Amino acid sequence: MRKWPIVAATTCLLCFSAAGHGSDTFSALPEARKQVINQWISENFQASTLSTEQQAEELAWFAHTAKPLEGLEISVLSENLATHRYESEVLAKAFSDITGIKVTHDLKPEGEVIRQVNLQRIMAAKGRYDAFVNDSDLIGTHARTGWALALSDYMEGKGREYTLPTLDLKDFIGLSFVTGPDGKIYQLPDQQFANLYWFRYDWFQRPELRAKFLERYGYELGVPLNWSAYEDIAEFFTVHVKEIDGEPVYGHMDYGKRDPSLGWRFTDAWLSMAGAGDPGLPNGLPVMNGESGWRNVILLAPPSREAAPPTGRPLFMPCRST
Repeated sequence: MRKWPIVAATTCLLCFSAAGHGSDTFSALPEARKQVINQWISENFQASTLSTEQQAEELAWFAHTAKPLEGLEISVLSENLATHRYESEVLAKAFSDITGIKVTHDLKPEGEVIRQVNLQRIMAAKGRYDAFVNDSDLIGTHARTGWALALSDYMEGKGREYTLPTLDLKDFIGLSFVTGPDGKIYQLPDQQFANLYWFRYDWFQRPELRAKFLERYGYELGVPLNWSAYEDIAEFFTVHVKEIDGEPVYGHMDYGKRDPSLGWRFTDAWLSMAGAGDPGLPNGLPVMNGESGWRNVILLAPPSREAAPPTGRPLFMPCRST
């Protein structure tokens, strides 16, 4: 078997678009390949914005385009998460069945994924894996070293004939996070952890509370857009409202515990929400060595502990200035 000579930061095994189809690629396929495609659609790809005919035509494009590459092998490595297990167990097999290109999608702990990326990068040579599904935190490394293939360059250049014509990059959420400072796309967003801050919409809509907040702070009560507003809201409900419908209320609740992931979760969620960033390198987010970053870290303990329920205060991370 030959190996497909491509090193990329990530791979998109099957990309579906809602665009229409003007050709009849599916009808031109051998009957055996048609049956394979129909089986995958009926058994695995029912949740689609495309009609069955559109799906068949799009998957037929993969089969037709991959014909000269049949027999090649591609090795992919990703972290062992539910999303990637689906890719490994379902999408990789679908791609292999439809195209004749064998895809081996390995799953390993996150630390091992990073080790393999660095190992192949440092060796500056082709290693065991052709593609990685890795955190977008590595976008700076990919862009600076010149080791990883810029997917945007490939799709517009040598890989144009292998790029799905109906692929629309605008369909991907978070594309800016996988775009290097050179403006090139090195990865395609695959799955994301959503960092959410919940708020009591019903409280925010109460006329008496809105009027009271406006009188005290000089602006409308709403979702905070910066750290200062967050502090105001936390203080307002904890210090000035105190009770709603006979129940004690608090303006803030957030906490952390010791965990290896706490560092990046803290910067991704808390600091980014507080506006701790500037147009820095390599990827612009987040830059902590600035006024907003300093202010947020130093002031984390007071508003967090003072505005939070007493039962939650022992759960907060220790924070002190130096």
